[in-house]
Amino acid sequence: MTSTAHFDLIIVGTGSGNMIPDDRFDDLSIAIVEEDRFGGTCLNVGCIPTKMFVYAADRALEASDSSALSLTTSYDSVDWADVQERVFGKRIDPIAAGGEAYRRGDETPNITVFDQHARFVGPRTLATGQGPTEWTITGDTIILATGARTNVLDVVKNSGIRYYTNKDIMRMEKLPASMIIQGGGVIAAEFAHVFSALGTKVSIINRSEKLLKNLDADIRDRFNEIAASRWDLHLGHTIESLSTGADGSITAVLDDGTTVTADVFLAATGRRPNGDLLNLEAAGIKHERGLITVDKYGRTSAEGVWALGDASNTFQLKHVANAEAKAVAHNVLHPDDLKEYPHDVVPAGIFTHPQIATVGLTEEEARNRCDTVTVKVQKYGDVAFGWAMEDTTGLVKVIGDSSTGKLLGAHLIGPQATTLIQTFITGLVWDIGYKELAHNQYWIHPALPEVVENALLGLD
Repeated sequence: MTSTAHFDLIIVGTGSGNMIPDDRFDDLSIAIVEEDRFGGTCLNVGCIPTKMFVYAADRALEASDSSALSLTTSYDSVDWADVQERVFGKRIDPIAAGGEAYRRGDETPNITVFDQHARFVGPRTLATGQGPTEWTITGDTIILATGARTNVLDVVKNSGIRYYTNKDIMRMEKLPASMIIQGGGVIAAEFAHVFSALGTKVSIINRSEKLLKNLDADIRDRFNEIAASRWDLHLGHTIESLSTGADGSITAVLDDGTTVTADVFLAATGRRPNGDLLNLEAAGIKHERGLITVDKYGRTSAEGVWALGDASNTFQLKHVANAEAKAVAHNVLHPDDLKEYPHDVVPAGIFTHPQIATVGLTEEEARNRCDTVTVKVQKYGDVAFGWAMEDTTGLVKVIGDSSTGKLLGAHLIGPQATTLIQTFITGLVWDIGYKELAHNQYWIHPALPEVVENALLGLD
């Protein structure tokens, strides 16, 4: 038997979607649907736990060799189980459980939680469940914040091997001695750093000839130089077959006949939006291979249905999903005063080693749009704090338009890159010319932000 219920608002997904029902929505009856863990990808298997692992890996890597600073240090080992307990047992899992308990509790009596998969069976009508009970729920308004999932290639899915994804790699029982990572994007780069710094031999197999191929060329090439010194790279190759040995090891045979063997296999070949799991056609919602089509306000093609985050954009960034959630919340409450999704200046950070951060146009993009591009590449090692760090690889690349004095983009690789990028974000958002940005404020000497100052001063 199927129960039925109607709600003023239905929210599917509890990543950024869970931040929408604040006190402005107290007078509405709300259904929240979450088939997995509250908090979504970012809290449970993405941004937050990975950075907790990254920070430990950073410290391990720094300790492994401090000879450039005239120090004798070494990295010995990691208590893998204790790291997992600190990250998941003490932080992530209690927060996820607490978020669900809060939505089920007396503090939000207007909210009903459904914990089974949801799919459309008609316009603004979803089939879902609550425990063993099946439900059909309808809503005046529906917000889809269903996120994305790991994209695992057929050669892996059909191989019969035991493989990991970002969803379970951090919870594996023990740290492996060796690992094959398939992929060359952000997930691959971050996990390659984490595991290699903690003592795992990492081999990367990637179809593209470059890791992080979409970055600005100077940053991309510098990272690939560093990656080649740390990891066993097989770039420009695909996997023809995978097999499991008698000892449980995984062997990959590449398109050139090369074989790569390791204890575990991590599939890190990007992520795909979950829209294809929702039976969107039944609700009249347009999508492209699962990526829900929305207008600049977050509205789908179906009346009363909105979408946000990885479900409907290609940024796959938590801060973008959060910004979109704020816009949707406003738009649902104020249909006569709609706010656009803020996509004009979107920064991104990659927490590999060294860190990478980017905002605005790459040099190639800028030159395709403008004939008066000016570029400065500033080395960390040419400023005083760079001397202190004995840094030899860090770069700040700034791109501007010499005819207008406008800042067009900035790209960093090096220590604290994801922090240093904020000055450029501010400049772009508030349309501050690069000369004004450089000259109209103090830069603490001899702090690391001087590398940003010098890069700005170097633009023609």
